[in-house]
Amino acid sequence: MHSVPEVCRIYCATANATQVIVAQTELGRGVLGVVDGASPLGIVTDTDIAWRKDLLRKIGYKL
Repeated sequence: MHSVPEVCRIYCATANATQVIVAQTELGRGVLGVVDGASPLGIVTDTDIAWRKDLLRKIGYKL
């Protein structure tokens, strides 16, 4: 059996901190997934959406 240092590449485009979940069995290791970011800080309400749209209209951004 030959050793292969790299079988695939995983690209994760984010500005958040990430973690890679790796599992190991008797056959070897494998990547199960990538955890990206943190829990949301809050929930966007209809009032938040209306405020944001109003701001965009005030600065001339067309919706």
